[in-house]
Order: sequence, then structure tokens, then C-alpha cells
Amino acid sequence: MPDFSIGVDLGGTNLRIAAVSADGQLLEKVTLGTKVALGRDHVIAEMCEAIQRLSAQYRTEGLFLGAGIGIPGIIDMETGMLRKSANLPGWSDYPVRAEIERRLGARVFLENDANVAALGEKWLGAARDVPNMAIVTLGTGIGGGIVLNGKIWHGMNGMSGEFGHVPIEPDGHACGCGGHGCAEQYASATAVVRMAREAITGGLSQSLAAAAASDAEFSARSIYNLAIQGDEDGRRIFRRFGKALGMLLAGLVNVLNLDMFVIGGGVSSAWDAFAPTMFEELRERSLVYAATAPEDPLGKEEGASAQVLARTRRKTIITRALLGSDAGLYGAARLAAPGGA
Repeated sequence: MPDFSIGVDLGGTNLRIAAVSADGQLLEKVTLGTKVALGRDHVIAEMCEAIQRLSAQYRTEGLFLGAGIGIPGIIDMETGMLRKSANLPGWSDYPVRAEIERRLGARVFLENDANVAALGEKWLGAARDVPNMAIVTLGTGIGGGIVLNGKIWHGMNGMSGEFGHVPIEPDGHACGCGGHGCAEQYASATAVVRMAREAITGGLSQSLAAAAASDAEFSARSIYNLAIQGDEDGRRIFRRFGKALGMLLAGLVNVLNLDMFVIGGGVSSAWDAFAPTMFEELRERSLVYAATAPEDPLGKEEGASAQVLARTRRKTIITRALLGSDAGLYGAARLAAPGGA
């Protein structure tokens, strides 16, 4: 049995823990509900119990390297303090790393959840053969992480990668961050539902109104299903989504000039509904992408062959994540491996 580490993906809804070998083999995965309402001590206790159980199970055959934890929010990387997390109310200014290390008696590596997703895709996913990449995660909001020369780039104090709060519309829709026109107000699951609700309220879409009336859990997926069935109102929303994402990516490509940009998160499953507009917008708005784009980004040059293209032809590759929801688990486990962080 090879050496192993424990990766933890702590979300506002689910708590996922996995034992991963140093060479990237998933040994075992456990999924629990994140009982945020019961308080942070309860959540930390359940997490530590699962880590201890898994590490004890595999320690007899390999060396336990430590635990890496991906957590949503702003983290002080030097102290391991969680400064703020919208998905974990009551956790602000909480010394997460110190508390978990105290309970486990082992090394713990704390990192932002989008950063560990980036590291996971760099290690075992879409970007495994490129030195520099960024991930844009599309979910309730937009997250982001940057990897340079194989290492997470944190910026001055760990707050880099806030792609969702890059303004793309002057005086646009109000954002929870206090700004206006942020990218996540137009290219996230929340934005898709908001745009649909606005169309319904304005009497602009009978199809969306009918779908909302018949679906108690009317969601971005519901609207995507309409779009792929040819509903023009659903398609229009995802074209707006793709335009906004293309605007965001155009700025990132121009500024960062990385080998690869990986699109992950739950809403990335709607790729076929938003990607054509996204690439059109990219070509129009980014001089760097226009000069370095693959000839057919939606065809043969997208996906599995992207790594080779990025390395040999120096193209700007924009592609879907390969690891899905497990990217954060692999990335968190990688934090604790030698040279991983």
C-alpha cells in the first residue's frame, strides 16, 4: 500500500472526505451532510472522526501524510484562520486549521475550495500536462483558482482568484459583495434562475412560467433542459450566460496569458448551451485569445487532446474540467503530499 493523505471538501451542504494515495488512487470516499445549523464544533467533530477512521484504516499499510481541507471562503494562509465564508455562517474569524490539528494531532493544510479544485485538475485532470492554468468554477456563484508552475498562486494574502467579482457590466445588477455588475450575477446558477424569474415576472416567457409552475425546485438545470429541447427563452438565457462568461474569460486571458483555463462546477454541465456564445465573445474581446485560439475549440482540439496542444503549439486552451465534483477532494489530498502545496 502506498503512502496516502486525506482530502476533505467542506461545503455548505455536503462534507466529503477521501483517502487518496500519493500517486492519485482514490482509496475510499465518505459523504456526509454538513449540519451547519448544529454549529461549527459539531461539523469539525464529524470531520475529524471521519479523518481518524480513514487514516487508521489505511495507516497499517502506508504512511499517513496528513490532511488537506478545502473550505469555501477567505482564508488567512499564514494563520489558518477562516476570515469569512458565506456558506458557513458563524465561522468568521475562526481558527479552523489550529482547531483541526489540535483534535487530530496531525498536520493539516487549509485552502480555499476553488484553489483545491484547481490543484486537483492540475494534478490528475484536464490540466495535468500544462505548467500554468486557472479554473473557473460555475455554481451558486463563480469561484476561481490559479496554478503557476504547479503551485497555487495565492496573491498577497490568499485572496487571489475572486473571478466572480470581476465587474463586467457598469452599473449592472447588485451583487452580495457590495458591488454591481459582477460576473457571477450573469454566469452562475443563481443568475440563470434570476434571469428566468425576471422574464416570467415581466410576462416575457410562457414556457419558463409553465416550467416554474410545474417544478417546485425550479433551477438552472430546469432551464437548461428547456434550452436543449429547443426552447428559445431558455436558449436566450444561456446565450446571455455564455456572453458574460466570455467577457470574464477575455479579461483573464488578456491579463494572465496562461496555457489553460478549465471550466468546472455544477453549471459546467450546461456547456453545450453556453460554450458557443462564450467562444464567440472571447474571439471578439480578447486579442490574446484571437491570436492563440485553437482552430476548432469546440471540436477535435477541445478536451482530451488539449494538454498536448497547449504544450506543443502554445495555444490558449479553454476546456471543461475532467474530475467533476471530485476535483476538490483530489486537490485537497494533494496539499498534504510531498511538494503538493
